[in-house]
Amino acid sequence: MELSSMVGSEPKAISNSSARKRRPPSFLTWLAKLSLPAKIGGVVVLFWIVTALTVSHWGLPDPLQMAGRRLQAPSLQNWLGTDALGRDVFSRTLHGAIYSVPIAIFVVVAGVTIGALLGAIAGYVGGLVDSAIMRLVDVTVSFPPILLAMTVAATLGPGIVNAALAMVIVWWPVYARLMRAQVLEVKEREHVEAAIAGGAGHLRILRVHILPLCWTPVLINATMDFGQVVLLAASLSFIGLGATPPSPEWGSMISEGASRFYNWWIALGPGLAILSLVLAFSFLGDGLRDRLDPRSK
Repeated sequence: MELSSMVGSEPKAISNSSARKRRPPSFLTWLAKLSLPAKIGGVVVLFWIVTALTVSHWGLPDPLQMAGRRLQAPSLQNWLGTDALGRDVFSRTLHGAIYSVPIAIFVVVAGVTIGALLGAIAGYVGGLVDSAIMRLVDVTVSFPPILLAMTVAATLGPGIVNAALAMVIVWWPVYARLMRAQVLEVKEREHVEAAIAGGAGHLRILRVHILPLCWTPVLINATMDFGQVVLLAASLSFIGLGATPPSPEWGSMISEGASRFYNWWIALGPGLAILSLVLAFSFLGDGLRDRLDPRSK
């Protein structure tokens, strides 16, 4: 009896051990395997997201009100000095995240959604639908991105919302091309052919058997594009087509600092903010590519 119970418990112990071995790593374990630059980039990105959500409760000087003497150099009272209206540059720089971070998220999410949807349809359906969508993509990408964004923003009028819409028009073709290429490659695989032979509908084939295998390159590219969107938004504001004064948007602050060369601190804060966010997204995107894309290993 004792021997039989020992024999009967052995497979169970082995199965439990194999189950533990097959258990997928936790999200924290997965994050721990990212490269050091990617971790640093993730921390910086998280800082700016938290700043955008909570900076209005930090008790900083009002970014629209005078906080000291005009054009005061950096000091213990005003860490990054004051601008031509006596407003605290440090406070305005942190409050600028309220504009730049949501714009970047909106533009990338909208661009990915529109581009991936149209690209998936073009790649899966093919024929005239593919030709029509890709000719629209070709026309859009034939213009330099900054020139197209400037044209659309100037047509719609200055403002942060119009600038965001202009950038969506610039960005969606990138994801349409990328998703179309992925769909064209995946739909030729055997499991898709088996699903078609099994009588699965087109929507199910696209949603279940194709799209889940196409998202990795799109998400990696989207992560890297966040920084470029921040740059483009600042560029539009720099030339007066983005956020309008007195909004503490980074591009408009740099524009003000550019006209006051000897008051270097006015542009220093927003310039460092843009630099940190662009580099952070670049590092994070590289790290995600190394972890998610097997072709990069």
